[in-house]
Amino acid sequence: MKQDRLISLLAALLAIAVVAVYANHFQNGFHFDDSHTIVNNIFIKDIRNIPLFFRDGTTFSSLPTNQSYRPFVSTTLAIDYWLGKGSGTMFFFHLSTFLFFLLQGLFMYFFYRRIYSISFKHEWIDLTALFSVAWYLLHPANAETINYIIARSDSLSTFCIVLSFVLYIYSPLGKKWHLYLVPVAIGALAKPIAVVFGPLLLVYILLFEEKASLGDLIGEKGLTHLRSGLRKALPAILFSLFMIVFIKSMDPPTWTPGGTSRFHYLITQPYVVLHYFTTFFLPVQLSADTDLKTLNSMADHRFFFGTAFILILLFAAAVSSKQEKTRPISFGILWFSITLLPTSLIPLAEVMNDHRIFLPYVGLTMSVCWSLTLLLVSAKKSVGSDQVFNRLTIAVILILLAAYAYGTHQRNDVWKTEETLWHDVAEKSPENGRGLMNYGLTLMAKGDYAGAEKYFKRALELTPNYPTLHINMGVLKAALGNAAEAEEYFRKAISLGPGYPDCYFYYGRFLKEQGRLDEAVGNLYKTVELAAAHLQARYLLMDIYLKQRNYRKLAGLADETLRIVPNDRQSVYYLSEAKNGNPGQSTAKRPSYGNGAAERFLNLSLQYYQSGQYEKSIEAAREALKLNPDYDLAYNNICAAYNKLEQWDLAIEAGEKAVHLNPNNEIAINNLRWSINQKKISGRKP
Repeated sequence: MKQDRLISLLAALLAIAVVAVYANHFQNGFHFDDSHTIVNNIFIKDIRNIPLFFRDGTTFSSLPTNQSYRPFVSTTLAIDYWLGKGSGTMFFFHLSTFLFFLLQGLFMYFFYRRIYSISFKHEWIDLTALFSVAWYLLHPANAETINYIIARSDSLSTFCIVLSFVLYIYSPLGKKWHLYLVPVAIGALAKPIAVVFGPLLLVYILLFEEKASLGDLIGEKGLTHLRSGLRKALPAILFSLFMIVFIKSMDPPTWTPGGTSRFHYLITQPYVVLHYFTTFFLPVQLSADTDLKTLNSMADHRFFFGTAFILILLFAAAVSSKQEKTRPISFGILWFSITLLPTSLIPLAEVMNDHRIFLPYVGLTMSVCWSLTLLLVSAKKSVGSDQVFNRLTIAVILILLAAYAYGTHQRNDVWKTEETLWHDVAEKSPENGRGLMNYGLTLMAKGDYAGAEKYFKRALELTPNYPTLHINMGVLKAALGNAAEAEEYFRKAISLGPGYPDCYFYYGRFLKEQGRLDEAVGNLYKTVELAAAHLQARYLLMDIYLKQRNYRKLAGLADETLRIVPNDRQSVYYLSEAKNGNPGQSTAKRPSYGNGAAERFLNLSLQYYQSGQYEKSIEAAREALKLNPDYDLAYNNICAAYNKLEQWDLAIEAGEKAVHLNPNNEIAINNLRWSINQKKISGRKP
């Protein structure tokens, strides 16, 4: 009873410590694939679209190549968007991931505790289980998954696998009626990796229920163990196979894993596995986007070291499976190896990525912590003073956990903004063209065009055929007033990525700014054709139709958008203009106060802006801010209106407030860039 109270107290202290360590991450921004799965994905912007997520994978992303079937992830994102009343509030997006993370830690404790206790009876079992959970929850490498919002697909699927094991181990009813497979199904709907539960369960049954070593599986006796194990694990294996077939059938034909040469990818993975293993102990060079390239041949020394390591690892699994008390070591090694197989065998765009080790580290933590426990148990027998030994052990554990906690807190700061993240990547992965490009983008957003161009050019040397890089060079050249060069880059981007919607979107936006509206319409329609969820392309199209007084097409597009995102403010405005058939000031009436008054003042501001009454547009936007001081869209309207009035300082002030409130408001970012650029140009005039 005394130890139970101690464990409860330590568990509570651990929960407090984890919350404190992650306290600086709840307002961190969107990064990487968050842009097309959250920020530019119109489907998650209305909670009523949840049934659509389960229809197929087309609603998961605004990019066709990334539209995989992960409806559970999209459902949680839609709920977060609804709770936060938009993507400008980061707290709820991080809170839901973090709560699942804490719950996973709770279930991991019970999972580890059972594995350890059935292998070896000792008074340290509960403490070892808690220490294992603490090491995992405070590990800096896992901070990559917790900070990266769309990587919740990894955290949710891992949570579900651990929960399935807890149900299988602790619930006789769940085991009898196969209820432990329910979390597997949910996890697979977050990420297909959850189907590894089948082979993991088979390994668990062979080691802990059949009590067979890996060597015992050879020969006639081994066939008996295998038949018995397969009979028990068969429902899970068959269900896992069913789920993977079902999910693959729901993936749109446009989805691609992104990798190129299977051979070169495969020969690189042994070294990647070695990197993941060493990172567990020394997570000092974590990079959100590594610059590791695929190996050119098997003659590379890294292939040799990686392959040798894997053989040693599997040999250790075989040896540790021989004795009952060391089988958690074997199970942890096999868990680590099996869960890395899917990302090792299927060529992906990135050779390695730290969020892929979130699930494998559940097993590796088990193996390492149990190995240390057995060493300490053995060492304690030869130590004269228990008190000194215990104090020294506790001190080492606290120092270890404190060091990992500090590293995690630091990684949270790295993920805070696009600038902090990509500056870290540029320093740690200097051969990564995408990382250099993204850091250049953060410089361009601040108006440092010279710095941005320097990083873009370095990136072009490394990745000359990267469509997104050519898009950004086009955006930069346009901002500098070099329209001819900008167009060359946009056209090059389209030739390199003809199936990539953003190539057409940014070219279309450029053409619109150049006054070539008909050409812009063609490119923007191509964007929507490739990515129906591309909301910004829809806005630009509607704006062009409004300027052209093409009210029929404007109404059709606005109505179509509102069917996907009901009550979308800008679409409601455009539909109203189409119905009125008059974009001028005559339709602008001062709204009354009441529910939604801020939105109505914003619409009024837009109408004044469209009719060229920029002072009134600013006045109406300021009325909206009186009702909602954190209304980034209102500050954006003020910035845009001051741009038209060529009052650059006031425009910059409003634009900076809009971007501060919502760093992902692309329209505000572009308006602010324009303000800064025009101020520089006007300052150079004689």
